[in-house]
Amino acid sequence: MHEKKVRVGLMGLGTVGTGVIRLVEGHQDDLLHQTGMGIEITRILVQNPSKERAVSVNSDLITDDPFSLLHDPEIDVIVEVMGGVEPTRAYILEALEQGKHVVTANKDLMALHGGEILKKAAEKECDVFYEASVAGGIPIIRALVEGFSSDRITKMMGIVNGTTNYILTKMSQEGLSYNAVLKEAQELGYAEADPAADVGGLDAARKMSILSTLGFHVGMNLEDVDCQGITGVTSEDIEYGKKLGYVMKLIGIAKQDDELIEVSVQPTLIKQSHPLASVNGVYNAVYIHGEAVGETMFYGPGAGELPTATAVVSDLVTVVKNMKLGVNGRGMVAPYRQKKLKNDEEIWAKYFVRFIVADKIGVLSHITKVMADHNISLEQIIQQPYQNSNKAELIIVTHSASKKSIKGILKQLHELDYVDEIKSSYRVEGGE
Repeated sequence: MHEKKVRVGLMGLGTVGTGVIRLVEGHQDDLLHQTGMGIEITRILVQNPSKERAVSVNSDLITDDPFSLLHDPEIDVIVEVMGGVEPTRAYILEALEQGKHVVTANKDLMALHGGEILKKAAEKECDVFYEASVAGGIPIIRALVEGFSSDRITKMMGIVNGTTNYILTKMSQEGLSYNAVLKEAQELGYAEADPAADVGGLDAARKMSILSTLGFHVGMNLEDVDCQGITGVTSEDIEYGKKLGYVMKLIGIAKQDDELIEVSVQPTLIKQSHPLASVNGVYNAVYIHGEAVGETMFYGPGAGELPTATAVVSDLVTVVKNMKLGVNGRGMVAPYRQKKLKNDEEIWAKYFVRFIVADKIGVLSHITKVMADHNISLEQIIQQPYQNSNKAELIIVTHSASKKSIKGILKQLHELDYVDEIKSSYRVEGGE
């Protein structure tokens, strides 16, 4: 028989909180056999105690007073699924101060204040786990911390935002405009009424800062992530990408070369043969390259009540197992390497550029000469008439070039008389 029950204070009873209750109550036998202890949710923090709930809970458990959870000596673990940065950060720090372990699904909080929270956890010998903060039900954080602990990760590429992946998938498959698909995604509940954090790339950037911190053992901040969203992506860009053998995705890239690191989130044209190219709809995937293991990919639902709640309860099980073994607070490795970020000269990639030029003899050869002067060579070219005018549309894919060179060439092309407009430029990945 188990010697005692682990008592849990649940902060938040929205979609994920409801899923946590369903899993904890529905899997008591499994949890008991896995941990040797019962798990009981003894207090639930909500904003409005009188609100109708999607799950039936004893009204005696519900409170709107956070300190009835934080200062209850009987509660062993705080599970935070309420979201937001403040006052959530203060609550979690207070929970750790009181010696309580913490499980959170809060990517915003961990991206902005993860270092402070993990430091406090180490001081108090408490666990802090946050698997659900990145890619919903995919166990990517545990894989990075445990599965790759003996390897050296050189590159991570992730589709870590379901909303943008849904939008780009629909644009690609149905030829629709960005605005038309966004409206549909909002009606279906895949996109928020204010979708700025998703479509602007901020949500993905937060997740990439968490993944790069863990994967490279450095303290990455949100401002270290070069971030660009999908609002400027057009159906024309997507169609030209297809003609050249690429699929448009919002990709988070974290790369490490000789201690130098780059982390970015941007619309990227990825080779159709690459595993990430076939990740569609609201699904997420993280592709990892390790020096020893080579290529691996983790794929699954990136959000939703039960996938995200599964990651939360999985972390909760780990906390309880650690309590049994008396090893709480020893699982997470704090960043121990110095952060050295690449500059634009040190970031190399292929690029797709689409622009409108005068349809005259010699223009193409002049443009290739300008590019050669910047040490940029071309891998693919499409040229065709543009909208029944005396102009041509030119689409090029470069060989690998530095970000500095690409910025320089775009500036120079923009100033040339025979270049009418630079329509778009995107990073290209997966063709190595």
